Amino acid sequence: MNGYLMQEADIVAGEDNFIESRSPENQFGVVFEDNGETGYFYAIEMEKEGDGYRILDALHIYEGSEFGKTNLKIVWSRDWLKCALVLDGYCHAIFDFAAQGGYNINEFPPLNSIWTKGGRKLTNELIKSLF
Repeated sequence: MNGYLMQEADIVAGEDNFIESRSPENQFGVVFEDNGETGYFYAIEMEKEGDGYRILDALHIYEGSEFGKTNLKIVWSRDWLKCALVLDGYCHAIFDFAAQGGYNINEFPPLNSIWTKGGRKLTNELIKSLF
């Protein structure tokens, strides 16, 4: 991928994890969370004042411990408007903040009315076009 590696961690799927990455160029950020049962990737928008944020979108990544020990990377595009979640070298989700799109492999959950536009399907063509 052509972009900035902003977070990297070895995690165990099914164990509590909270990994955040914020763009240094705008108010957007992402959070990966594993609550011990499910892994989700969130698009967030930070408040202009303070440390608060609102969730724009959420993408399901996995259930339980289906991945076991894995290497997690959060990669931002060079324009700081796209962000990918990469597990063991494979892109599992992308947020495109300019297009207000969230894309993942299993297309779950369904589109929300707050932010997401278009479809959810993460394809190789989409990955190549964004990075």
